[in-house]
Amino acid sequence: MRSSVSSAAVLPREFEPPLVLTRTSGFYLRHGKRALDVLAAVLGMVVFGPLMLALGLIVRLDSNGPMFYRSRRTGRNGRIFTFYKLRSMAVDAHERRSELLHLNEVQGPIFKIRKDPRVTRIGGWLRRTSLDELPQLLNVLKGDMSLVGPRPPLPEEVERYEPWQRRRLDVQPGITCLWQISGRSRIGFEEWMRLDLEYIRHRSFGLDLKILLRTVPAVLSREGAY
Repeated sequence: MRSSVSSAAVLPREFEPPLVLTRTSGFYLRHGKRALDVLAAVLGMVVFGPLMLALGLIVRLDSNGPMFYRSRRTGRNGRIFTFYKLRSMAVDAHERRSELLHLNEVQGPIFKIRKDPRVTRIGGWLRRTSLDELPQLLNVLKGDMSLVGPRPPLPEEVERYEPWQRRRLDVQPGITCLWQISGRSRIGFEEWMRLDLEYIRHRSFGLDLKILLRTVPAVLSREGAY
């Protein structure tokens, strides 16, 4: 995708994030997007449900703890919701986070390290293939998330946002986004935020379709996934 929304690098240096406006008009944004979300989530649950359960059993056999990881995430307009993933870390991962903060490899309020000792054996593979994200289809069905939209942040991350970065909370968070197809963790935090604001400015059926179609090769390439 070589348009103005395909990469943060095309944004002018004088770009002022506070001027970004949220698109809300048009049939697709008012009705079509949610209808597409529900249809795709239902089909996804039917097709991938058995795989999700099989992977969940492997997660249970691989390490002590539940199949699913639940966490509090921030959604549209700051609403907190329960976010689902297949568990890829040890059950005490959150408690051990403070011990590893000095190893953080990502700018801003995000915490990520490539060789995270909290990740289980099967968890590393689940993360690289993005299969741990499958339970988020439940979030889409519940209306907490959309197929396409900014990734939902942790509440403590939002507390450290600058005012212009909070504009990414103006829309429903999503399973995939411009960040997901543009290198993921290889992209700096500010560029990630700017990509999200560019998506908000240009939201449309065409853009969502392009992102969905590019998500599959992006996931298969595993670029920036860890």
